[in-house]
Amino acid sequence: MNKYHTVVPNRLKYLIDNNLHHLLQLGLKGIEKESLRIDRYGAIAQTPHPKALGSALTHPYITTDYSEALLEFITPPFADIKQTLGYMHQIHQFIYSHLGDETLLATSMPCGIDGDLSVPIAEYGSSNVGKMKHVYRKGLWHRYGRTMQAIAGIHFNYSVPQALWPMLHRGAGNPGSLQNFIADGYFGLIRNFQRQGWLMLYLFGASPAICKSFFKSRPQLMEEFEEFDAHTLYHPYATSLRMSDIGYKSKSQAGLKIDYNSLEGYVESLSAAINTPYPEYEKIGIKVDDEYQQLNANLLQIENEFYSTMRPKQIAESGEKPTMALKRRGVLYVEMRSLDLNLFNPIGIDESTARFIEAFLLSCLLHDSPPHDTEEFQINNSNQLLVANQGRKPGLMLNKNGKPISLQTWAHQILNAMQPICALLDQGSLDKPYQLSLQQQQAMVDNPALTPSAHILACMSQNNQEFGCFASNTSSLHKHYFLAQPLDSQTHQRFTDMATASLQKQAELETADTLSFDEFLTRYFSQS
Repeated sequence: MNKYHTVVPNRLKYLIDNNLHHLLQLGLKGIEKESLRIDRYGAIAQTPHPKALGSALTHPYITTDYSEALLEFITPPFADIKQTLGYMHQIHQFIYSHLGDETLLATSMPCGIDGDLSVPIAEYGSSNVGKMKHVYRKGLWHRYGRTMQAIAGIHFNYSVPQALWPMLHRGAGNPGSLQNFIADGYFGLIRNFQRQGWLMLYLFGASPAICKSFFKSRPQLMEEFEEFDAHTLYHPYATSLRMSDIGYKSKSQAGLKIDYNSLEGYVESLSAAINTPYPEYEKIGIKVDDEYQQLNANLLQIENEFYSTMRPKQIAESGEKPTMALKRRGVLYVEMRSLDLNLFNPIGIDESTARFIEAFLLSCLLHDSPPHDTEEFQINNSNQLLVANQGRKPGLMLNKNGKPISLQTWAHQILNAMQPICALLDQGSLDKPYQLSLQQQQAMVDNPALTPSAHILACMSQNNQEFGCFASNTSSLHKHYFLAQPLDSQTHQRFTDMATASLQKQAELETADTLSFDEFLTRYFSQS
């Protein structure tokens, strides 16, 4: 790594020169994790969301994603990543005390899928907000199919330290408002992540193989893969098939040009997609026999339908569109969405990974980030797909600024640029966890056999196991791990109380509704 010269970016140099670098340690980190419930036979669970877990509509930390069987766990944001991971661990302990003979699937790619209709769409009750969430998911079914919606991942939420922004603003001598500077800073971070985010797939991708059952609803896609065994398909050098184009294969989304050069451009371009009719979706119909099939027949039903590796986020008020929340109050944090579940860790992510991601996102913030153009968007997407499908291939070449570069060379450059940031994040810590994590990632760049994706394929080969069997066995080990260490009674009661309160809140929402669902949707989409 030392053979690459480290250039300290101007923003970081300013912080160091003015003794402000300690502010880098104050960023807030939160984690969202999806996990599929499977039954004792390894099939996707057909049971409703367990009532003991509370309301999936109103619980702040335990909900569902696309499917009734796809649990989603959300931690509060903490400055100390150990607290974030500890909270995620507690959620798992509570969940497992109420799962009975069901298990959480430890892998991102689903197993036990018996065609599209075996994936139950999530239910959220009879309130207008709950109906909207359900109808949106029905729309996704008609547009993309249900099976791909059962894929699970981890989202890493990061909020730049609030105290850092005024200092960076002052250092830049920026004449504009602090709020505009913050928005520009977050979008610069996002653009740099889009340029370099392929590295996340190489280092942490953990979905190199897929059960053949995943393709039952789309058998034509099987031709793109090699056969690992009678029940498993794979690419020999794949890192993250979850992040490849077997997911949202959509002509409509492929043509979207979302603007990441400014908050205003982002909101306008995303809003335009939500308001632009799309002929293929018009054929589905919005209401058929007086039953909603989708929220609308536009390119996107709502903002969340646009799949991206990172989203700018602001906490939306009840009934408020995410784009309006951004427009009114700016960017509060970013949501990094390209992490696979680490099936070698019971909660799906380890401390070393989380610390590396924090340092990586700070590096994206502190380095210069020129505006995107259409060509660069295509280059970034191409690099991501290449690494997802062939990331461990010897001598793999990527496209950096229109010129070929080897994955290893570029990865070394990125990691080297992170060294001073990791050193500053480690100040005051004896065990230097950020620098240690950086060294671990360096080792995986030097030796692809150390990556999770390679480790998974090696385990399957050594044990002569198909992917589904390997996934099921690993999931069972995690279940035993959590059942062997139940929550203390006080913490368990706290989660029980939250579940009870969420059920009460859902009941109150359902009682308080006065608008018809039609009128509710009209008002929702008319926000400006």
